[in-house]
Amino acid sequence: MTQVDIGYPPQTEAFRAEVKAFLATALPADWTGIGALDEEAAWAFARDWRTRLAERGYLSLTWPEQYGGRGLSKLHQVVLMEELALAGVPFGLPQDTFGVKMLANTLLRWGTEEQKAHFLPRILSGEDTWCQGYSEPDAGSDLASLTTRAVRDGEEWVIDGQKVWTSGAHHCDWIFVLARTDRDAPKHRGISFLLVPLHQPGVEVRPFRMMSGQLHFNEVFFSGARTRADLVVGEVNNGWAVAQSLLGVERGEEAATNPILFKAEVERLVDLAREYGKDQDPVVRQRIAWCWSKVEIMRYLGYRILTGWLRGAEPGPETSIAKLYWSEYHTEVTDLAMDIMGLHAQVPVGRPPLRTYRADDPGAANSSASWSTTYLIARSGTIYAGTSQVQRNILAEKVLGLPREPRA
Repeated sequence: MTQVDIGYPPQTEAFRAEVKAFLATALPADWTGIGALDEEAAWAFARDWRTRLAERGYLSLTWPEQYGGRGLSKLHQVVLMEELALAGVPFGLPQDTFGVKMLANTLLRWGTEEQKAHFLPRILSGEDTWCQGYSEPDAGSDLASLTTRAVRDGEEWVIDGQKVWTSGAHHCDWIFVLARTDRDAPKHRGISFLLVPLHQPGVEVRPFRMMSGQLHFNEVFFSGARTRADLVVGEVNNGWAVAQSLLGVERGEEAATNPILFKAEVERLVDLAREYGKDQDPVVRQRIAWCWSKVEIMRYLGYRILTGWLRGAEPGPETSIAKLYWSEYHTEVTDLAMDIMGLHAQVPVGRPPLRTYRADDPGAANSSASWSTTYLIARSGTIYAGTSQVQRNILAEKVLGLPREPRA
């Protein structure tokens, strides 16, 4: 029988010791997680924490040294993210997901030397903040059917169209946009990846409130907006390949950190059951055990994804399995929390989550506001990054070999 080794090599464990030592000196002795802070204090901590991570080279851990990085491996990045998650501290600010994680790594692979030299230092310093312009009202899960177009006008691109579900756009300076630059090409071709300034005539950002009460998503309208002709990443009409590589950036990190965050959430759920005197209820106990087992399965599914990611494999069906798995699971665990709280869940009290996706932050109080808002957020997890229905179709076609769904 072949044995599976889920251990880490010595060189990464030495790095883990470095990170642990940094956390031990940088965090207070009574630290329980950023979720224990009130909103104002949490944001102040996150801004200062981002500066500390940047100074140690943790924000740019895998970047080449010539671009301000430490030149370490993907596995070192996974170790860092694991330790940050276990300590209950963030990796930078929310928009760093799009700037540091997504765009910077995309520029390192596809960008020109001029693009790297200009944008990478500004991303690292936080001088430029970024959001993602992918989804459209009629092009969400079927992204390649997008209709936002860019037309060359001398030394500029002129952009017209609309993007939606644009996370954090109301706080950002720039947006990376997928736009159709050849209307006659097949839909997966003729798309380009453009870098576009948001603060200009012809761009309107409209925030809209989610059912959780939070402001996070936006609509972005382009009406004759412009960007320089040299701000195409990759080649003109090759944006689909660039976009696909960007979508694979977070696979390994999420595979490692999702089980940590969701396990912390289950531990909070056990405490919640005790607080409401339902920890001896046989049905509640059975449902908690189900949640616990699902998180453990998630951990091993994560190892499988992590293995492929570290080997440089392109995203495959396992990413659809993982997305479907954790998003559907999260609706169940938050359903249970609402059932435990009963009528208290209908009158939220306390601080709602700082996060607008997945679980509340480690250290968060077991308040009705925390759980009820997370319950609402969990529903969005089955929609963003590809709906559960789309993931099931992908698995049906690519894994089970079933016929393709009819397409118009």
